[in-house]
Amino acid sequence: MAVRPLSVSAAVGLARRTVEDIPQIQVIGEVSGFRGPNARSGHCYFSVKDESAAMDVIVWRGVYQGSGVQLRDGLEVTMSGSFQVYERSGRLSFVARRLSLAGEGLLRQRVAELARRLEAEGLMDPARKRPVPSFCERVCVVTSLSGAVIDDVKRTLARRNPLVRIDVVGCSVQGPDAPATIVEGLRAAAASAPDAVLLVRGGGSFEDLMAFNDESVARAVAACPVPVVTGIGHEPDHSIADDVADRSCSTPTAAAESVAPDTVSLTAALDRWGQRLASSFSHRLEGESRALDVLAGRMGQALGARLSLEAARVEALAARPVLSGPEAVVDARRATVELMADDLAGAMEGLLRSHGASLDVQGSRLGRAASAVTAPSLAALESLSGRLGRAAPSVTRRGEEAVRRMAASLEALSPLKVIARGYAIVRGPDGAVASSVASLSPGDSVDVSVSDGSFTATVAACTPAPTTR
Repeated sequence: MAVRPLSVSAAVGLARRTVEDIPQIQVIGEVSGFRGPNARSGHCYFSVKDESAAMDVIVWRGVYQGSGVQLRDGLEVTMSGSFQVYERSGRLSFVARRLSLAGEGLLRQRVAELARRLEAEGLMDPARKRPVPSFCERVCVVTSLSGAVIDDVKRTLARRNPLVRIDVVGCSVQGPDAPATIVEGLRAAAASAPDAVLLVRGGGSFEDLMAFNDESVARAVAACPVPVVTGIGHEPDHSIADDVADRSCSTPTAAAESVAPDTVSLTAALDRWGQRLASSFSHRLEGESRALDVLAGRMGQALGARLSLEAARVEALAARPVLSGPEAVVDARRATVELMADDLAGAMEGLLRSHGASLDVQGSRLGRAASAVTAPSLAALESLSGRLGRAAPSVTRRGEEAVRRMAASLEALSPLKVIARGYAIVRGPDGAVASSVASLSPGDSVDVSVSDGSFTATVAACTPAPTTR
């Protein structure tokens, strides 16, 4: 008998019901592909994996907020929950109902929280960090005296630059007492006033390096009056002490190399710079010498030409009459001035006679013209004055009649006339004339004006006039 095929919906429903029969379980794994919290819903989506398998996980917003965990890739977490099949896609997911960090993940979260707090205080700000001298004459190494790290540092400094003096301050680099000994070691190293302090240790697990993630150590590194160079662990290791140090290197050997320039490389570089400087100086001298020769030739030519020009100018000045015979110049100028004075006196007399005659002629003409102009004007003014006197009474009579007509019209329209016949003017509470009972209400206070004064009344009732059809 052939088996009837199931629809996709039926197959997914069967899987969902089967998965729902699995009881709630607890899972531990490493977070991978973390996405969240979602900007709209607040839910988190990621995978957890181990060495051979992975599964999708959903953490609802309320569960995530209540856990106090800040998820990220690489954290190891413990979750309690159950599997769920999403029918629209047939996807199997683990829905976490409880969430907590496991093992190293909890340590990493604490370290991350401390790092964020110290960064907010500015201890990791690059602007705060001090420059490490390029050529350190004396360094102090703070590390464990029992490990191979101190030997590696000494060997590196001796190989690269044997002139660098080394002081060593011992401390514990692992265990619960390590932070206090590191802080004391930094204090002792700074007291010896070296050019730089090397804080180093060999590699280890994350737990082994926790002494360098301690808050007291971080603050001691930041407060050290001498620049601090760290070389903690191996290449991938990183600690809070690295973040607050003035310079961070990947290994203790790299830290030692950074404060001790290689003497062989420095010597070779100095030789190259000396050769380049000597060559550049020689070329510069040759160029300047050629330029000086050219300038000297140009200066000689220019000086000769200038001297010839000045000599010609001096000779021309010496030949001028003012220098050869100054009295002749003065006599000539005196004669010229005397002739000009005679000419000026004659011209002034002629000019005065001419202007006197002209003024006499102009005076006679002005007198005749004034008589001719004023006589007709006076006659015209007398004529206009007579006409104005005759016309004035007729003009004023017309104006008086118009004024009387308008006064009669105003008197007929005056409300005082109406009041005098027994009528009154009523003003409502707002001061406006009450022209309708609709503008008043019982109890309103009104002002009533009559012919010989006014009084205040209270409205007892409002009765509209009957309408007519």
